[in-house]
Amino acid sequence: MPNQTLKPIERLLSPQVREMPPSGIRKFFDYTSGMKDVISLGVGEPDFVTPQIVRDACVAALDKGRTTYTSNSGMPELREAISGYLSDSCKVDYDPASEVLVTVGSSEAIDLALRALITEGDEIVIPEPCYISYSPIVFLGGGRPVGVETFAEHQFKLKADALREKLTPRSKVLVLCYPNNPTGGIMTYEDWLPIARLAEEHNLVVISDEIYSELTYGDKHVSFASLPGMKERTLVVNGFSKAFAMTGWRVGYACGPRELIAAMLKIHQYTVMCAPIMGQVAALASLQVGMEEKDRMIESYDQRRRLFVQGLRQIGLPCHEPQGAFYAFPSIAHTGLTSEQFAHRLLQEAKVVTVPGQVFGSGGEGFIRCSYASSQVQLEEALERIRKFLSLI
Repeated sequence: MPNQTLKPIERLLSPQVREMPPSGIRKFFDYTSGMKDVISLGVGEPDFVTPQIVRDACVAALDKGRTTYTSNSGMPELREAISGYLSDSCKVDYDPASEVLVTVGSSEAIDLALRALITEGDEIVIPEPCYISYSPIVFLGGGRPVGVETFAEHQFKLKADALREKLTPRSKVLVLCYPNNPTGGIMTYEDWLPIARLAEEHNLVVISDEIYSELTYGDKHVSFASLPGMKERTLVVNGFSKAFAMTGWRVGYACGPRELIAAMLKIHQYTVMCAPIMGQVAALASLQVGMEEKDRMIESYDQRRRLFVQGLRQIGLPCHEPQGAFYAFPSIAHTGLTSEQFAHRLLQEAKVVTVPGQVFGSGGEGFIRCSYASSQVQLEEALERIRKFLSLI
């Protein structure tokens, strides 16, 4: 029987969309509306402007009238550059003509892949805590998200035993995100080997979200597709938003088996058609002339990482050593507050925006996510405000 409490238009909405909660991250930014002197450690966005040399390339292209559609798959020269970049950095080779798809950010690539793969009732296995969009996309596609909890004492690495416990005959896709958002955890080659064996044993398709691949501070990033036998079952998702400070340009890409890329391309053709040409021109410039600027930004993140994590520990918030991305994930469990309570009170009483850990799934309760992609001055002021807040609770 129709829910009589709903307005007429609400009754016509898809039940899946109607029941889906809004973003747990964005909710906290709504709270800041009208507040002054707020320091945000909440958004996963570089505080750098896209490098001038990249912006100049885009302006030059606009001056020449490059404002048209591109190929659905993306500019051929950009796909060539992406293929060369992954060959050099990850030791995985892709055919630019049939195994590379340029998308509207890496988020579209993940959405396309899951929609292309999910049949009603399929189980999609997702290590958690993780990026908040995976489970809702699975839900919208008719699949069932299955979380695999990871733990601070293991540096939030995915463990084979924990994964094995969650696998069933209905398991179809394993979604990976390393370096990890929100924890900053990474996986080494040795860490990946038992996961690769399970993927092969259970015939899993792997979606490897490697958007933070350039942001590692110690061990070099290892692409899951580079492991023996994994390229054939892995879709690598990446983009330009994080390492190249290009969040607003909305350019990502997917590389993988041509059959999967072809299926994703069908959906892409009927929905967005192609990524904006201006963003593609800028992305190409990033790979051609922007690597030095990228390295400079990463060096700055590493300095901020060390400052901020040490500062968290000094003021009494235990925090594992993040080895990738630009997030710290300190524990607040000893305060007696839930993650939601802590983050809400910290915003109201100290004007510091963080994200409560439970929005990132299983294992996130008792933690908050803090982005250290802010200036050193802001990070130091945020630490001082958090210290004062802790002394009062």
